[in-house]
Amino acid sequence: MYDIGRSKRATKAFGFDDLAIVPSRRTRGIDKVNLKWKIDAVTFDFPIMGAPMDSVMSPQTAIQMGNLGGLGVLNLEGLWTRYEDPQPIFDELAQITDTYEATRRLQEVYAEPIKAELITERMREIREAGVPVAGALSPQNAQEFAKVVEKAGVDFFVIRGTTVSAEHVSDVAEPLNLKQFIHDLEVPVIVGGCATYQMALHLMRAGAAGVLVGFGGGAAHTTREVLGIEVPMASALADVAEARRDYMDESGGRYVHVIADGSVGRSGDIAMAVACGADAVMVGAPLARAAEAPGQGWHWGAEAWHETLPRGERVHFDSVGTFEEVLVGPSHVPDGTMNLVGALRRSMASCGYSDVKDFQKIELVIR
Repeated sequence: MYDIGRSKRATKAFGFDDLAIVPSRRTRGIDKVNLKWKIDAVTFDFPIMGAPMDSVMSPQTAIQMGNLGGLGVLNLEGLWTRYEDPQPIFDELAQITDTYEATRRLQEVYAEPIKAELITERMREIREAGVPVAGALSPQNAQEFAKVVEKAGVDFFVIRGTTVSAEHVSDVAEPLNLKQFIHDLEVPVIVGGCATYQMALHLMRAGAAGVLVGFGGGAAHTTREVLGIEVPMASALADVAEARRDYMDESGGRYVHVIADGSVGRSGDIAMAVACGADAVMVGAPLARAAEAPGQGWHWGAEAWHETLPRGERVHFDSVGTFEEVLVGPSHVPDGTMNLVGALRRSMASCGYSDVKDFQKIELVIR
């Protein structure tokens, strides 16, 4: 603990840029590295999820991600469930370069109500492609559309907000009873974001199959600037990983997956996230650099169009290659923006580890 004044103390926390991975005494061939990730009854070829952000995940890119071996999560509060054909809106937004004009226009287009029939249609489209189906809702809308999502045949239900707790208190609206909500659903629920040991433990006790770790650190977020809230990701992951271990002991062996969500901009960040305790990562910004990304180079999250207090902004990324090249290569750039899967495999091989669970034990140093 550090004294920041006579009446207040603070802990030291670390982000990915503050740390580095230390190679072990052996190395392995990349063919000896197994990146498979199993959550609930579904096994993926690599532990990477596409973030439920309209700028990167459409039904088409979710299908493409599934075909490549990962999990794409569609934002069920996004343009795809508000408009029958949102393409003209994406085209219009791509032409707006002024930040303030873009925010106002985002607020306008997202004011259109969410349509249950479009949720069903988008989920059906992904399911018929033969890939795992995942959709995300905020805690505010989870209760209203839960049965629609479940009936649509999803494999994973994601509840994603800036910060999600198991003990929300409100006099204005009926809060979501997370434990009862998860119990009533017949599909695994992934919940986040959280960034502390205690918060993660509460979500695990509520029955979450996975917890999303992080808030305030995403490329398109301004949460720290607007709310003053941010927890550096390396420390957040290490704390939540400890909650996972303690909950396993408490529950008699139930394993809850820890998923890094935020501050994952390049392939090296994915390796760092696993080294800090993550089972998987959820990425947005890296996929925004793909030529097929719906945002056409622009990237934004749900925080950017909040009706009264936007906590995010659009950011622009240059295209580096196709969706497939960004995820599984080959890479044509030396900056960690392409071949995310190959880079994680290479990092683990260079340190002598053959699977993700073991790589969580790698030694780290403070830079």
